[in-house]
This record gives sequence, structure tokens and C-alpha cells, in this order.
Amino acid sequence: MKYIVTINDNSYEVEVERGKATIVGTDEVANVVVQKVETASISVPDITKQPVTAEPVTNTVGEGEPLKAPMPGAILDILVTQGDKVKEGDIIFILEAMKMENDIMATKDGVVTQILVTKGTLVATNDVLARIQ
Repeated sequence: MKYIVTINDNSYEVEVERGKATIVGTDEVANVVVQKVETASISVPDITKQPVTAEPVTNTVGEGEPLKAPMPGAILDILVTQGDKVKEGDIIFILEAMKMENDIMATKDGVVTQILVTKGTLVATNDVLARIQ
């Protein structure tokens, strides 16, 4: 889109394109504040309504006891990293299910040997989220 913008009695022809403004030319035009010169149609997707895309969970066999998802949902946060020591009851994941945040806790004392999900991953009931040895 192109606009004519007047600042201190000086007019500037400004071209605006996807968040970037460029001065195209200048002319002295009196008493013009902002005038739309050309109209362009730009399609901007509504990202607030797009579905969450995530990689499927791979339930690989590894070292340690599996920590499984108790219900289907989306992983909002991961509070540990591989190699961290945890105690039974420590919160490992935050799982969003039915618009509620649910704490997924360690089922035993040990070391997190494997994390099989990332933030945003969609999980089903009994998907293995991590392993604790």
C-alpha cells in the first residue's frame, strides 16, 4: 500500500509492505495529513484458530520404568531434562486435557533416562512420556 504522509508541511510518499515502510518520494503538498493512494489486498491467516501441529509420540523401549499419560491431551510444559534426579511425586510434565492443566508426577525415585515428548505434543492415554530408572 502507498500513503502520502505530511510531516511539518513536507509530504512523503510511503510504501508499506509486510511490516516494512519505504519512502518512495517527497513533494511539498499543503494541508494533507494522510491520504491513501493505493489499496492492496493482503490475506493474513488467523493463527489463533489453527490446529496445534505436533509429532506423534513414539513409544520406544528404553531403560527404566515408563511414565505414561493418564489421559489424552497436549504437553504444555516439561519441568525436567534427561539425566535429572527426581523423587516420587515430583512434577515432571504439565498436561492440558479438557481445558484443564494436570500435573504428571514421577511414580518413583530415580533418574530421568529418556523424555519421549516435546512441548505441544499431543498424547493419547497410556502413551509413554518418559522413563525413570
